[in-house]
Amino acid sequence: MRRLHVISGKGGTGKTTVAAALALALADKGRRTLLVEVEGRQGIAQLFETQALPYEERRIAIGPGGGEVHALAIDAERALLDYLQMFYRLGGAGRALRRLGAVDFATTIAPGLRDVLLTGKACEAVRRRGPDGRFTYDAVVMDAPPTGRITRFLGVNSEVAGLARVGPIHHQAQAVMRVLRSPETAVHLVTLLEEMPVQETADGIAELRSAGLPVGATVVNMVRPPVVAGVPGPADGDEPARLAALTAALARAGLPDPARTAAPLLDQGRAYAHRLALEADRRAELAALGLPVHELPLLADGIDIAGLYRLARLLRDQEW
Repeated sequence: MRRLHVISGKGGTGKTTVAAALALALADKGRRTLLVEVEGRQGIAQLFETQALPYEERRIAIGPGGGEVHALAIDAERALLDYLQMFYRLGGAGRALRRLGAVDFATTIAPGLRDVLLTGKACEAVRRRGPDGRFTYDAVVMDAPPTGRITRFLGVNSEVAGLARVGPIHHQAQAVMRVLRSPETAVHLVTLLEEMPVQETADGIAELRSAGLPVGATVVNMVRPPVVAGVPGPADGDEPARLAALTAALARAGLPDPARTAAPLLDQGRAYAHRLALEADRRAELAALGLPVHELPLLADGIDIAGLYRLARLLRDQEW
């Protein structure tokens, strides 16, 4: 069973919303999930309408099935201090380095080091066990960086392991990569039924597969419900005949000035049919990638707590 779910996607596709909904969906029948944020945007706190998350694991919600959702905003500086204490017993020295600004300096000039710390902390949560020997969390969901950066973000520990061939840094990097490349992990990509997000999703999947990282599913977010059924294609039928038929139908319905209303209404119908055809093409492209495809609807009222639980219920019965 997959225990680490990494959620990525092009900016604007709603990956943080999908990550939060999936964490809720997995918190079923007493299960515990951890929702991890790594970009420092406090998007999770905004979604759950709670205070900014500190660098500690805090329960923020109860899942639809009665489980618990905990959340953690990983801070690279605090993660480095944890790392120094865990492997080098430098707790006091690490705090001194922080006061001098050395920790912040190190994580700023070495972006790769920041990614090592962020992924390492998430993987530690995946591996952690309680006193009874059971895993602390049944599943960990990571709201990860966008698609264009996800492969390098997850693969940075492989580079570190190659640079540091011995010692605790080497062993820690290898342990993280074992988690990230194991069957317990899946990277899910969030997209929209639009050309650029779908193309970026396809490129991201190719990069992840090339790096040996396990890809899980694609999630099509903000799908607009159909307005009417049986819409003809944008080029179907004779336009003058369709205009005349629509004008007659509006007249029979008793609408005033049907001739003036019919032309713009027909234009809207044509645009709608064209959009449906484009969305069908995008669905075909996603299906050709050979991954499970999940769809989530566009919520007209926006995302609030009730909307988040609605999306979670839609995801709960699907295979993750």
